[in-house]
Amino acid sequence: MLHTIGRRSFTWTGTAATLLTASSLLMAQTAAGGSITGSVMDSRGNAIQKAEVHIRNRATGVDQKLATDDQGRFYATGLADGSYDITIASTGFQTVTQSQVSLSGGKSLHLPVQLQVASSSENVEVRALAGDSLAAQEGLSQGSLDTEAPKSEIGSKFIREFTPPTSDYTEIIQIAPGTFSYNSNGIGLGQGTTYFRGFPDGDYDITWDGIPFDDTNTPTHHSWAFFPGLWIGSVDFDRSPGTASTIGPSTFGGSINLQSPEVSQEQNVQGQVSYGSFNTLLLDGKYATGMLGPKKNIGLNLDIHRMTSDGFETYNDQERDAGDIKVQWNASDKTTVTGYSGVVRLYANTPNNPPLRAQIENYGWNYLLQKNDPTSGFYQPYNTYRVPTDFEYVGIHSFLGRGWLIDAKPYTYSYNNAQYYANDNPNDTTGLATGKDSSTGFINETTCSTQKKKKSYYYLPCAVDKLNSYRKYGETATASQISKYGVFRTGLWYEWATTNRYQFPSNPLTHEDQTLPNFHENFWTNSYNPFIEYEWHPTKRLTLTGGDKEAYYTMNLKQYADDGKIVGDLNGAAYTTSSGGFGSNLPSAEGNYRILNNWSAYAQFGKGAQIPPSSTFDVAGGGQEVSTLPKPTETTTYQAGTVLKANRFTLDADVFRVKFQNNYVSNAVANPNDSAYDLNEYYLGPDSVTKGFEAETNVALGYGFHAYANGTVNKATYTGKGVPSGLNVADTPGYTQSLAVTYQDHGFDLGIIEKRVGAHYNDNGTYHNQVYDAPFNNVNLFLNYTIRKHSIFDESKIGFSINNLFNSEDILDVAASNSAVAVNGSSYIATTAISPLDQLSLTAARSYMVTFRMGLFPNRKN
Repeated sequence: MLHTIGRRSFTWTGTAATLLTASSLLMAQTAAGGSITGSVMDSRGNAIQKAEVHIRNRATGVDQKLATDDQGRFYATGLADGSYDITIASTGFQTVTQSQVSLSGGKSLHLPVQLQVASSSENVEVRALAGDSLAAQEGLSQGSLDTEAPKSEIGSKFIREFTPPTSDYTEIIQIAPGTFSYNSNGIGLGQGTTYFRGFPDGDYDITWDGIPFDDTNTPTHHSWAFFPGLWIGSVDFDRSPGTASTIGPSTFGGSINLQSPEVSQEQNVQGQVSYGSFNTLLLDGKYATGMLGPKKNIGLNLDIHRMTSDGFETYNDQERDAGDIKVQWNASDKTTVTGYSGVVRLYANTPNNPPLRAQIENYGWNYLLQKNDPTSGFYQPYNTYRVPTDFEYVGIHSFLGRGWLIDAKPYTYSYNNAQYYANDNPNDTTGLATGKDSSTGFINETTCSTQKKKKSYYYLPCAVDKLNSYRKYGETATASQISKYGVFRTGLWYEWATTNRYQFPSNPLTHEDQTLPNFHENFWTNSYNPFIEYEWHPTKRLTLTGGDKEAYYTMNLKQYADDGKIVGDLNGAAYTTSSGGFGSNLPSAEGNYRILNNWSAYAQFGKGAQIPPSSTFDVAGGGQEVSTLPKPTETTTYQAGTVLKANRFTLDADVFRVKFQNNYVSNAVANPNDSAYDLNEYYLGPDSVTKGFEAETNVALGYGFHAYANGTVNKATYTGKGVPSGLNVADTPGYTQSLAVTYQDHGFDLGIIEKRVGAHYNDNGTYHNQVYDAPFNNVNLFLNYTIRKHSIFDESKIGFSINNLFNSEDILDVAASNSAVAVNGSSYIATTAISPLDQLSLTAARSYMVTFRMGLFPNRKN
């Protein structure tokens, strides 16, 4: 998205207005005086019709009133020499004023103007997306009339009023079509898991203010360690590989674009306390300076919060201290600088695996850990997490004249997951936490200090000391040129990352680690995404966009000698190295046609790619690197849809077909350097095709009541000869749907929201469809009252929420313990017998939360 700079206000999230002033003079002159002309566009470069333009002579007070034409243009001629104030306004956008524009010598001045979403209120923010549609203004999630792909825009009002204060982004995006998430310890109280269209985490991008963030060993994400829901202003959920200018390491499935809140134009203080089930306490303080200084051109937002909780699962305690700051400096009429920093310190007792089937059956639905038996691997003090993170960027947005814009964001962020966890007794057959033939007696000095043999290596059996740590440095840079014909974009995303990962077998009684690790590696990753695209406006109703992107990645690994699990003792060498590079060319083409002012249709072709996992380069036994690296994993997507925004009814619908190559599969081959260790040769698994239909709608029922619904029907199956053709891809439900009834008026925000997810399968990568997960649903209830009367106490609030209203107990995912047994000798179809050692992911029980917030706007009067 393009953004331009206004004198009065600007934000990187597309919620403030900007005015671009050009220094070049047009050659044409008139005998009757000078002229001021301009073209008014939105943030995507689309013309804004019927915008009001006021050109006022500062000396005489004469005010000339104009309106933009169907191409967004305006013309004011016959103007005397002098100084003018130019004001441009349009419904749903921030009013923009350029003061003291000088006109002399009878010359002409051309102003390319870009309006962005108004920031004065949530209602105006939504209107910019919804137009004059009453139904769209209160939609929980919706598409844009200008979109060229299936997208859902989730606004700040939904985040604040219809998700619990402890939410992370996995809970927020559940409202979007085709998406389901779960967190077994309670909302925002652990690592959440998200799927959409059957894509698991790692098959799609997540960005923060346009910057991709992910792990370095695989492109997965950590919902509980980065960007709590309190920091999220809105979400742009793109269920497509995007255009050529869409950057990131895994455009494979789509992009979840998280946006920080805009810097407030008005000074305010907000203090909040939330308390709820599982002894969950959240304390939050926000402060906004408003725009300061003689020119009112600098301001900041600050948030500091602390959350503690016992968690739904037994002894899965959580503690989080976090703060973020966002600064905006309008350096000039042409340049704005934005700075951001967010820091999180997370502490938890989450073990490495979910509860076992036998534990749930014997100890209850919420069982995870115990504190009675220190000889068991499920003893809480042996399982700890310490995860500090930080994320920083500086954004520079500048207008260079003649329609040219520069956006650049150098950034850095880090993740340091120091985890310690105990192992279950390898001889355990019951799955119980304590008792005979289980973990009781396993943790003792003799067992935990004596190495055990497993296959060809020895290890300490009782615990693991684990680290996954990385630091990244990168930059996103885009140069754009807006003209009456369209928008040209070119740019580059580059990132360099350094990673340190290890797992050492350990003694939980002394925390002494084994000399040799299970593995220990350092690696360095370079990511490059250069792109070029053009958004052409051949008519006032048609937009066509085409472009091309190169996605290229390099990895260089240093793997240290280990106990035999990965590279072995390396014949006495300290380490071995390996390296390689992957590249994909990713063209895209899409278009949008505005059938009516409130109805559009779109179509898209796009290709996405995924950076390979670092394990692709694992070298067993210290042999040479894998001789033939696989081609990158890619998707090819075709989809089309429509967006309609009538006054009391909205509809967004699309159909899609995605062909994709699945995860890397390794095959053991003989190591010519050391016959005791095999090499892993990687190849791409079978292709699969996902087809489906999605729709979401909102209906204004009247008197403040609205009904919202979305649904997805899809099927993902393997395809090709010699593969499990026709079998279902894992974790792809046949349908998802959301239903909601809300009341939003007179300061009240009341809602009941249900999420339904169809049946799906789990598999082990070799055999398919052997574990069946039944359908499940969840219902949440929200009751809030907020003062919104333009008073000194605005944003003061009392709120109440219930999650899992009907206390449903559902198994969401199963990691089978028993081996798969082929059906009738099949190479692909198998069944797996239920085991007490099966790992289960479950719904959290019904929970309650009450919130009190005091808002203070000191410059307002009651």
